[in-house]
Amino acid sequence: MSVPVPGVVARYFEATDSGEKDVLVACFTEDAVVVDEGRTRRGRAEIRQWRDEVATAYEYTVEILGAEPAGADEYLVTTRLEGNFPGNVVDLRFRFGLRDDLIDRLEIAP
Repeated sequence: MSVPVPGVVARYFEATDSGEKDVLVACFTEDAVVVDEGRTRRGRAEIRQWRDEVATAYEYTVEILGAEPAGADEYLVTTRLEGNFPGNVVDLRFRFGLRDDLIDRLEIAP
């Protein structure tokens, strides 16, 4: 069952689509952790660097397929990415951990 996502999660995806890195980084707590492609980034500076790397490596679109609560202050968002990366299409799960209306943990995995 899909449910609406919290505002900060919606802002994260809107900033991803628009390329607004300042808005995207502001969605995270100062000490947030992002795990993507087997690498862990800690804090807003590393999260900004991660977004810079992703933005310059590939062009892609994100379609949200569904969202559901995944525990206390956690949401699981299922997406489909299409772009110029190997394979051209991939379904990914974004597991968001929230604290004080910000993202404090994001894990991205197939």
